Amino acid sequence: MEISADARLLFPRTKVFATYRDELVALLPFLPNVRRIEVTSRTDEGTIAKLVNEWHAGGEIPAAARAFISESMLSWTDRATWDETSFACAWNIETHAFTEAVTCKGTNRFLEDGDATILEIRGTLTIDAKKIRSVPGFLAGKVSKAAEEVLVAKIQPNLVEVSRGLAKYLEQQRG
Repeated sequence: MEISADARLLFPRTKVFATYRDELVALLPFLPNVRRIEVTSRTDEGTIAKLVNEWHAGGEIPAAARAFISESMLSWTDRATWDETSFACAWNIETHAFTEAVTCKGTNRFLEDGDATILEIRGTLTIDAKKIRSVPGFLAGKVSKAAEEVLVAKIQPNLVEVSRGLAKYLEQQRG
C-alpha cells in the first residue's frame, strides 16, 4: 500500500534537510507519539550520510492498552541514506515485531519552493500475513489488506507530525 505525505516548511531547503538529518533527536519534545529516538550508527562518505535510528513510539497509547502491547510492537529501526546533492533520503523501516511479514521503504525529497521547502514523503508498506503464525492461511489476504490500511492511516499523519515538529524546532532555533 502506498504511503504519501507532504509538508510545506517556511525555511530554506538546506536548513530543513540538514536539521532533519543531523538533529532528529532534538525534535523529540515536538513529537507527542514518540517516546525515544536513538542514533545507533552514522557514517559519512562525502555528500552521503548513512544513519541507523531506533524509534520507540507510544506517547498517546492509553496505559491499559500498553499492558497488551509489547515494546517491540512500538519500536522500529530506520535505515536511511541521505544524499546532500539530490536533497533526498532513501529509507527502509524494519519493524521489531513481525519483522518477517512487514516491508516498509521509501524516499523523502526536499524540494525548493521559493524561500520554503516542500517535504515530499513517498513509500510503500506491505504486510504478508502468511508469514505471521497466528493468522490462518485462508484469512491471510484479508488480514494483510486490513492491517496495511490501518497502519498507513496511522503512519501518514505521523509523518506530517514529524514535519510539524521540525518546523516548530526550527522556529524555536530562530528565536
